[in-house]
Amino acid sequence: MTTKYGRVVLFALFFLLPCSAFSQSRFTGPWDLDSLKRVPQAEWRATEPAEPGIALKEVYYEGEPYLGRPTRVFAYCAHPKEVDGPLPAMVLVHGGGGTAFPEWVTRWAKRGYAALAMDTAGHGPGRKRLADGGPNQSHTEKFAHIADHSLEDMWTYHAVAAVIRGHSLLASLEEVDADRIGITGISWGGYLTCIVTGLDDRLKVSVPVYGCGYLHENSCWLGDFARLTPKQRQTWVDSFDPSRYLPGVTCPILFVNGTNDFAYPLDSYQKSYRAVPGRTDLCVTVGMPHGHRPGWAPSEIGLFVDSVLQSGVPLPRAGNAEIRGSSITASIQSNSPLAKARLHYTVDSGPWKPRRWTTVDAAIRDATIHAELPKDRPLVCFLTVTDDRGATVSTEHHVLSSE
Repeated sequence: MTTKYGRVVLFALFFLLPCSAFSQSRFTGPWDLDSLKRVPQAEWRATEPAEPGIALKEVYYEGEPYLGRPTRVFAYCAHPKEVDGPLPAMVLVHGGGGTAFPEWVTRWAKRGYAALAMDTAGHGPGRKRLADGGPNQSHTEKFAHIADHSLEDMWTYHAVAAVIRGHSLLASLEEVDADRIGITGISWGGYLTCIVTGLDDRLKVSVPVYGCGYLHENSCWLGDFARLTPKQRQTWVDSFDPSRYLPGVTCPILFVNGTNDFAYPLDSYQKSYRAVPGRTDLCVTVGMPHGHRPGWAPSEIGLFVDSVLQSGVPLPRAGNAEIRGSSITASIQSNSPLAKARLHYTVDSGPWKPRRWTTVDAAIRDATIHAELPKDRPLVCFLTVTDDRGATVSTEHHVLSSE
């Protein structure tokens, strides 16, 4: 794999100046973005591809210093062997317990993309600890270390830097179109994707899966926050919660989650996508399981990315749901035929994970979804619409109190 040289300076300045002006108004936290946007030093190693027609390589690239010593980040990179012009590309960010997955980059390569998936836990192939790896991804490195470590030695600091440097490396490859690169991440990788998308103005599309912000308000890590002092907690939130970075998102973004996710509940999720100043798209699924394979499986992810990076047919788009009396309606825009619409609701209260959801058919009339609400209160409800490709999009959820 080779890097690009000799790009036309005037062309670069034309596109970079507006982005640079905007990025000055973004909150950038503890990261040096100018440094992270430079192409990192890297060592490439060939490996056996998992699929015919796919070129797969291992790469080690420079990371941020950890505890005063230099580090390297391990990643897999894949693309189709037969390349006809520069390819769109994706940065893939794993979640807790994950690693750089060769099958994940292979999935995107089979779709016609170049893809890079890095390990954010200081591991190499087979999850073997690197002698010069960065911090592990346990709760200690994510939370407790803020008591006696600098921000630059925290896991989030290193993981975000590894993702942005991975983007810089991917963009430098001859077979990659640097102006058509997106990102998707799962669970803690979705959390990182929210932060990185608000920091890295070069990204053209983003799909965080499960992960969101406002973790200090409601998430499965409230116990970790409770063990911090108020000052430590506030420092963590100010530096590492995605709520500080989502207002900087400027590219199209699709949020994917389940109604009963154990880690990222719908209230924090809603506050997160509402923090994005521009358009957001939603794909919320009743009972979506939490995991890496369930997290990269939804067809909506690839279709959404294709619509931005490859001029593919976009997902349907649901407008804001409106409730009048006992009815809920939402407008629908779609370039593909619509197959069905549904109303999803729960009359349970309390923690989100154990709530039971009911799904009933809704009607589609004149590019509008219509459904009748049950009389029970309190009630949480939202609408979905599915096109003839099986792609489903959601409205925001509404909370109707019993008062």
